[in-house]
Amino acid sequence: MNGNAQSVRDYTYALAALAGQAPLSLNVVYCPPAPYLAVASHMLPQNTRLQLGGQTCHAEPAGAFTGEISAPMLADSGARYVILGHSERRAMGESDDAVAAKAAAALATKMVPVLCVGESLASYQQKTTLATLDQQLTLLAPFVAAGALIAYEPIWAIGSGLTPTLEEIGAVHQHIKSVLGSETSVLYGGSVNAKNAKEILGLPEVSGALIGGASLEVASMHSIIRAALGA
Repeated sequence: MNGNAQSVRDYTYALAALAGQAPLSLNVVYCPPAPYLAVASHMLPQNTRLQLGGQTCHAEPAGAFTGEISAPMLADSGARYVILGHSERRAMGESDDAVAAKAAAALATKMVPVLCVGESLASYQQKTTLATLDQQLTLLAPFVAAGALIAYEPIWAIGSGLTPTLEEIGAVHQHIKSVLGSETSVLYGGSVNAKNAKEILGLPEVSGALIGGASLEVASMHSIIRAALGA
């Protein structure tokens, strides 16, 4: 929940220029706040490489859900991806079942769901990370088979400046792929920044990154995109 119309215009223009320099194998997706999706969409040049996404959606396509935004509305505003089950949304009470229902809605609208999974600090300390993830992944497996992406975000690392070790990141991503299939695209999200992006994205199990606070500055994103190119 950051920015305004002008900052979104400026950011979209700059990020589209960066994305245009990337090879076809690298996808760059920008997920601005929902009120500014159309603003961002109008700023994109023809044949742009930058794609847009939403930060969440409702499970129903329409109805008496004041304040919510549906998957068709996101798609109509220019979104091709949507983040679902982000830790901040889960902290507000979003359940595994709700994430699954939203994933079905997104796929029905031909958007790509980015399904977030992760463990709390207590789970990490008790060494129950994999069991926690398995519980979340069970409901999400059918959507991954239909084209959804998985984003692993250790909740305790988000916004804390802390990150798991490279060995831990690789092991968790490998486990997710063992559950969902080796071809599953698994992104890492948990305090990814310009300083650690290259080594994290260099892990063979990591397919990309879900960037949080570090994405607020174009200069930071420039460094992260360069890191992705060198991974």
